Amino acid sequence: MRKSVLIFAFFISYISIVSGQGLGSPGTIKDDGRFAASTKQMNQFFRRFNGEESIDGTKRFYPGDTLYQNEKLRKGFVSILFDNQSSSISPELKSEFISNILSPNYPQYLVFHKPGWIAEVEAVFWYKGKKENLTFIMKIQPEGLGYEWVIDQVIFEPFKNLFNKPVGSAKDFLHPLSHELGFMNMRRAFQDSENPESFTPTSYTPDYLAIFLFEMKQDNLRFETVNGVKFHFFQIGGWYFEVNQFNRPGFNTGWLVSNLMRLGPGDKETLLRYIYDQD
Repeated sequence: MRKSVLIFAFFISYISIVSGQGLGSPGTIKDDGRFAASTKQMNQFFRRFNGEESIDGTKRFYPGDTLYQNEKLRKGFVSILFDNQSSSISPELKSEFISNILSPNYPQYLVFHKPGWIAEVEAVFWYKGKKENLTFIMKIQPEGLGYEWVIDQVIFEPFKNLFNKPVGSAKDFLHPLSHELGFMNMRRAFQDSENPESFTPTSYTPDYLAIFLFEMKQDNLRFETVNGVKFHFFQIGGWYFEVNQFNRPGFNTGWLVSNLMRLGPGDKETLLRYIYDQD
């Protein structure tokens, strides 16, 4: 596969750890390819990003272990956690990001149970006799003594077509003196209008998750399958990155960073609105 040899050679030259690891000459990692294996699970992505597992992935490091969150180990791991074949992340941006998270004064890590990362799940449902694509935005929340994934938002095109709030002169409204009539004109408004959303506040936005749950309870939606999953991370101060799964030959496979952005003022909020389809 294109670039796999270069990536492999780059990692060999890039990573070194303390002697005593027993993999090669003192202070280096033996060139046996084990460290370039696919990042098969997101839990492993976390461990590699933080420097919390051995090079071959057979041992997990805990606080107190000599190599736990070792800077050189992390530097080598993070360098192979990028999609180096299809993404457009520049070497300069990648280098800046790695230097930032490895800062001796303020190193940054990913925390599985900490807010700041969400999953985007592409699913297929049967709806009104047709297969339709539906997107879930998922987040982790505490539950009892542990944690659970919950649905935070539903993005579904057929639901958007349910609401078409007119604007300007096309929008129906209740006269500001309606209260003097005991709001009896509501009967005319709701009988004659095809857009009851016209009578909602300007700030109103439909709750698509509530509609989804209602339709599920009415047996109008039937789950078919999951087509894909990706993750959005905001845990690293001043940065956003996206993680996708790549199934392909070579070393640069598994769960990898496919998009990386430096965040300026307001960028995080803009990105979240885009991800949650609230623009």
